[in-house]
Amino acid sequence: MYAKESLEELRSKIQLIEVISPHVRLTKAGGYYKGLCPFHSEKSPSFVVQSGDSHYHCFGCGAHGDAIAFLMNHLQMTFSEAVESLAEKFGIQLQANGKEEVKDPHVAPAKAALEDAAEFFHYFLLHTDEGHEALRYLYKRGFDNEFIVHFKVGLAPRDPQLFMKAMKALKYPLDPLQLAGLIKQDRPFFQDRIMIPIHHSMGYIIGFSGRSFKESTFGPKYVNTAETPFFKKSKILFGYHYSRKRIAKEQRAIIVEGQFDALRLIQEGFNYTVASQGTAFGEEAVSELVRVGVKNVYLAFDSDNAGREASIKVGQMFQKEAVAVWIVDMPDGADPDSFLKDEGANSFMQKLDKPVEYLDFLIKYYREKINTTTPAGKNEHVRTISSLIRAWEHPLMVHEGLKKLAREMQIPDSMVDKGIANVEEVTIKRSLSVSQTTFDPDRILETDLLRLMILAGPLYPDIFVFVKQHITSEDFFVPICAKVYETILEQYAEQQNIDLIPLVSRVENAEQQLFLADILQKKISIERAKESTKDTIKKILERNWMKRREEIKSKIQAGGLTEEEILMLAKAFDDLKKLPPVVSAWPSS
Repeated sequence: MYAKESLEELRSKIQLIEVISPHVRLTKAGGYYKGLCPFHSEKSPSFVVQSGDSHYHCFGCGAHGDAIAFLMNHLQMTFSEAVESLAEKFGIQLQANGKEEVKDPHVAPAKAALEDAAEFFHYFLLHTDEGHEALRYLYKRGFDNEFIVHFKVGLAPRDPQLFMKAMKALKYPLDPLQLAGLIKQDRPFFQDRIMIPIHHSMGYIIGFSGRSFKESTFGPKYVNTAETPFFKKSKILFGYHYSRKRIAKEQRAIIVEGQFDALRLIQEGFNYTVASQGTAFGEEAVSELVRVGVKNVYLAFDSDNAGREASIKVGQMFQKEAVAVWIVDMPDGADPDSFLKDEGANSFMQKLDKPVEYLDFLIKYYREKINTTTPAGKNEHVRTISSLIRAWEHPLMVHEGLKKLAREMQIPDSMVDKGIANVEEVTIKRSLSVSQTTFDPDRILETDLLRLMILAGPLYPDIFVFVKQHITSEDFFVPICAKVYETILEQYAEQQNIDLIPLVSRVENAEQQLFLADILQKKISIERAKESTKDTIKKILERNWMKRREEIKSKIQAGGLTEEEILMLAKAFDDLKKLPPVVSAWPSS
C-alpha cells in the first residue's frame, strides 16, 4: 500500500475541477462552479464545486466527497485504481511502505511515445496520399470523418523509415519504443495497417490494433500490440473507457468480437459495448465486468461457426459467475458493424430487445451438430450440455439449468438428477476455491458496517451520528475493525465527513491499509444505505446480546458457584433477556 507522505503529497496536488470537468459540464459562477449532478437526475444544476476546494457537494441529493470518492462512485473504480489514476494525472510518484517504488526509467517516455504515435498515425491517415487510399477503404465501409476523428483512427505507413524518423524527430530513443511495443528489433511493429488505439480503462493509450485493408498485406486481418508492461490482452476490454460509466450504471454490457464492431456500436449510442482482444477474452476481463456490477451481458459475435464457438466460451465464463448471458442473433454473413451499416441502429435495438437465452442457444447449437433423432444422439446431446451446465459454479444456476434442459429435451428430471444431486458438492468446491481462510461471520458483519460508513457517509453524514449513538468500539469483536472504526470517528470529529486519502493516511500500518482497500472493493446500494446501516447495527447488537446471555449461561453450567452467585447470575440472565437491543428510528431530515 501507499506511504502516508506520498498520499499527503497527492492530496495537496489534486485539482478537483480538473478531475470532475471531463465528466460533468461545469459553469463558473462567481467563486464556484456548478453543473448537473451525475449522481441523480435533475434539470436545474445543484452540483457545486467551490474554487480551490477539495470537495464537491450536491444540494439536490446531498452527494458529497473528494476526488477519490468521485472516481469511485461515478466510474466505479476501486480505491487503488482511483489513487493511481490521480497520481498519474498529477505527476505524483507513489511510495510503498515508506520506500520509493523503483520504476523502469523508460516507462514514462514509453507511455508518451504511445500517445505521440497515435497522433502520427492519425495525421498520416488524414494528410498523405497513402493515407487517402486507406480513407477510401474506410469510407466504403461506412466510416465517416466524424468517426475517424473521434476515435483517432490512423495509418501505419508502408515505409518503415517514416515512423522511425518521426519518433527520432520527437527525440525518442529506441528503449522506450521497444518497451511500448512500437518497434521490434529496431523496426516498426506495425506497417501498412489501419491503426486503432487501444486505451486503458482510465483513458490513456496502451497499445494498438492494426487492421489490414489490402489483400497484399502480410499476416492476419488484425495484429495487436505484443504483450508489454501496459498491454495484457487477457485483461483488456476494448472500448471500456468509452463505455465504463454506462455499464456500471445500467449493470449490462454488449460484448462483440472486433474493434470496429465496438466503435460502431458506441458511436451509434450503444455506449455500453466492449470487445475482446481476439480470442483472448479472459477471466480477468470477466472479473472486471462482474466487479462493476454487471448482471446481464449480450454477446453479439459474428454469425459464423467461430463466432458461435466464441459465444459458448465467453458465455460459460459469465454463467459461472451467475451473470445472465443473452445471444444477439446476427444474420448469416453479418457482424454488428455491417449490420448497423446496412440495417441501422433501430434494427439492432430490435434484436437486442429479443435476444436468445444462453441455454436455449446451447441446445440449438448442439442440436445442429448432433443427430438427436436417435436415442444415442439424444443421449450425447444431453450429456454434452449437462456437462457445460455442471461447470457453472453457483448451485442454483446448476439446478435450474438442468431442470430447464430436461424440459426442453422432453425427458424426466430424473434423467439429469445426478447433476442436481451434486449441488451440495458444487457449493463445497466453490467455497474452497474462493478462499482457504476460515469463514468469519463477525468480520463480515463488522466490515459491512465500516463499508457503509465510508462509502455512504459522505452522501448521508447523519450515518456517522446514528452509528455512534448505538455502537462503540467495544461492540466490535475483531480488533482491526474496532481500530478502523475509531479512526473513522476521529476523522469525522475533525471535519464532519470522510475523505478517503486522509483516512488511509491516518491508519497505523500496512495491514490496516490493506484492510481498508479490501473494504472498498465491494459495492453498496446507496439507495438502501440508511436501511442497511440500521439492519447491520441491529445484527451487531443482537449478536452481542446473545453472546452475553451465553456467557452467563456457561458460567452457571460450569459449576463451582455458591447458591447466592447462581441466583445473581440467573437474575442477570432474566434481566438481560427482558431487554433485547433496540435500534432507534432515523432522525427526521
